[in-house]
Amino acid sequence: MAELLGFPPQVLFGQLLIGLINGSFYALLSLGLAIIFGLLNIINFAHGAQYMLGAFVAWLGLNFLGVNYWVSLLFAPLVVAAIGIALEKTMLRRLYKEDHLYGLLLTFGLALMIEGSFIHFFGVSGQPYSVPQALTGGNNLGFMFLPTYRAWIIVASLIICFGTWYMIERTKLGSYLRAGTENPQLLQAFGINVPLLITLTYGYGVALAAFAGVLAAPIYSVSPVMGSNLLIVVFAVVVIGGMGSILGSIVTGLLMGLIEGLTKVFYPEASTTVIFLVMIVVLLVRPAGLFGKEA
Repeated sequence: MAELLGFPPQVLFGQLLIGLINGSFYALLSLGLAIIFGLLNIINFAHGAQYMLGAFVAWLGLNFLGVNYWVSLLFAPLVVAAIGIALEKTMLRRLYKEDHLYGLLLTFGLALMIEGSFIHFFGVSGQPYSVPQALTGGNNLGFMFLPTYRAWIIVASLIICFGTWYMIERTKLGSYLRAGTENPQLLQAFGINVPLLITLTYGYGVALAAFAGVLAAPIYSVSPVMGSNLLIVVFAVVVIGGMGSILGSIVTGLLMGLIEGLTKVFYPEASTTVIFLVMIVVLLVRPAGLFGKEA
């Protein structure tokens, strides 16, 4: 098919691979945003900064503490989640019953403060983070070369994304989370600590962003602006999938990455705007998003 359209198959499949990798990051980040908005009613504009924090915790851990990549996959999300929990308990908790705009403004301010602090200490140039030895190299599939680390990103993202979806939609804990959003007073009457549940939910959403940051560190430079460059696209993905929709965030994130990759092959000039064009069309046809529920 690629040859019939005038493109070598290696170019087409290579861009599809890049699109799937980008889509994996879109899915992870938009999933965290969807959890925080859907269950806590907060538009978390600090999500990009928390993604960046995950990458920096991994980089600092490797260079100053000797913490390797595999430990950082658990260590960095826990550290960033702890920071997020502190923010939730001291600031965000006051805004749950207010208009979405207040939470957006607060988290936007926090994002600027975090990013500005890291720019002050580390500058805007990226810091290298090496691929772990076990994931170097790749495999020749005949029609393309598949780097091992890229394949790992896709597999790890899919496991985390669909594991999170299963936990929220198919387990008792997930039912508690959904009930805590819809009727927290009733849930608390059954002896469930709703404030703690909400705090841990925000921490988990933040941990997903940090996990994506650790995955991104070896293939993108670890930079204070790496989150802000990605955040607007991720918000567009969330809107397309449906605000608060867990499955919508995962499916739409992967799909938008593939569409972006295909656009780079057939019409490169539109590759940076195609997601926003899709968002406009979806909002015109279905304002609640592809997987969102109509009000």
